[in-house]
Amino acid sequence: MIRRYLPKSLKSRLFFASLVILPFILVIAVVILQRAHYDSLVSSERSQAQLQVYLLLGLAELDDKGLTIPNMLPEPALTQPGSGVYAFISNDQRELLWQSESAAILPASLFDMTGQSIPEPGQVIFRYLKSDGLYLLQYPVIWLAASEERLFNISVLRTDERLKEQMRAFSTRLWGSLLGVLILALSMQYIILRWGLRPLNRLAGDLRLIEKGEADRLTGRYPKEVQPVTDNLNQLILTERQQRERYRNTLADLAHSLKTPLAVIHGASNENLSPEAYRRLVEDQTQRMNQIVQYQLSRAVKSKGGLAAKPVNVRPIVQRLAGVLTKVYTEKSLQIENDVAEDALFYGDERDLMELVGNLMENACKYGEKIVRVSSCPTGNGILLFVEDDGQGVMPNQAKVILERGKRIDTSTSGQGIGLAVVVDILSSYGGALEVDSSPTLQGARFRMMLPTPSLD
Repeated sequence: MIRRYLPKSLKSRLFFASLVILPFILVIAVVILQRAHYDSLVSSERSQAQLQVYLLLGLAELDDKGLTIPNMLPEPALTQPGSGVYAFISNDQRELLWQSESAAILPASLFDMTGQSIPEPGQVIFRYLKSDGLYLLQYPVIWLAASEERLFNISVLRTDERLKEQMRAFSTRLWGSLLGVLILALSMQYIILRWGLRPLNRLAGDLRLIEKGEADRLTGRYPKEVQPVTDNLNQLILTERQQRERYRNTLADLAHSLKTPLAVIHGASNENLSPEAYRRLVEDQTQRMNQIVQYQLSRAVKSKGGLAAKPVNVRPIVQRLAGVLTKVYTEKSLQIENDVAEDALFYGDERDLMELVGNLMENACKYGEKIVRVSSCPTGNGILLFVEDDGQGVMPNQAKVILERGKRIDTSTSGQGIGLAVVVDILSSYGGALEVDSSPTLQGARFRMMLPTPSLD
C-alpha cells in the first residue's frame, strides 16, 4: 500500500525520504541531548549538595550534646525558609541534633523518612525523592573526640524545581534550534537534489531534441555514473537508425530488383507467344519475383557475416541472366557475350551472386549499344569479373559518384541510382570491391568486380 502513495518523481521520492528520516533522526538526537543535559544537571545538584556539606563541616564544633552550627551561615539558602535547600544533622541514634532555618517549614515526617537509612562510614548516599521533589545527599562523618569516636550524619535536601526549570529552558532552546536545523537541512537537501539530478534533466532534454529531430545523438557531458547510460543510448539510437536505413534501402533494392521480371512479363505481352509459353514465362518470372522478395527480406534482418563455404559456378548464372535481359531489351538487339571461365567460382550465397551480376549486366544493357561482354580472370585470392559495354562510357571524375546510392549521371533514362549501390553493399559484406573504368576493347564502361576466395585459416 505504501508504494501506491509514493510520488513518481525521483526528486520527490528522495525529498520525501528525507522528510521522513531527518525528523526521526533529530528526535533521537533531542532525546540523547536531553538525557545528557539532565545527567549533567543531576551531577551539578550532587556537587552543590556536597559543597554545602563541606561548608557545614567547616563551621561545625563538637560539644557534649553533639555538633553545633553557628546561627549565622555564609550560605543564604540555608537561612531562608522555603528556599529549596535544607540541611539536617543527626547522630548514630537517629536523633535530630540540628536543622537549618530553611527547614523550619518542612514536615517532621520528611526528617523521619530520611533518618530511616543512615549510610555506613565512608559511604555517601545521593538519591532522588520523586514524591517530594527533592534530591537527598547523606554524608556520614566520624568525629574524633578525646576518648571516643562519634558518628554523625549530615543530610542536605535540594528541591528539583531549579533542575526542572533549567530542563524546560534547555528543551525549548533545543527544539527551536533543531527545528531551524531541520528546515535548513531540508532546504539544502532540496537544493542538492536539484543540483544532483540536473544531469538527468539535461539528458531528458537532449532526448526530446532527438525525438523532435533537432539532434541525432546525445552530445552533452554527463557524470561518470550517467555516461554509460548515454553511451548505451547513443549506441541504441545508432543501431535503430542503421536498422531503419537498412529497411529503407531494402525496400528500394526490392523495387529495383523486381523491375527486371516485370519488364520481362511486360515485354512478353507484346510478343506472339502461345498461351502455354506465356503461362510458363509468367510462372518463371513470378517464381523469380518470389525469390527476390525472400532474398531482400533476409538481407534486411541479417548482419554482415563471413563468406559462405559453398562455391557457386558463375558462368551458368551469367548465362541465365543473359537470357532474361535479352528479352527485356529486345528492341536493342543486344549481343551478350558470356566469356566467363568454366571453373570460375563464387564462394557465397547464389542469390547474392545473381544480385551482383544481374545489376551490373542490366546497367551495361541499359547504356550499351549493341554488345555487352561478361568475362573473368583468376587472381591469387579470388576472381575478377568484368562487365563491359560499348556505350559512351564513364568519365574518371564520375566513377565514384555513380557508386553512391541514389546518384546518377545520366538522367535521360529511367532509374533511381540504386543498382550499383546494391552491388557495393553486397560486395562489402564479402570483403570484395568494385571499380569502374573504360573498356579497352569495346570503348564503353567496364566494371571490375573482385570476388574473393575465403581464407582457409
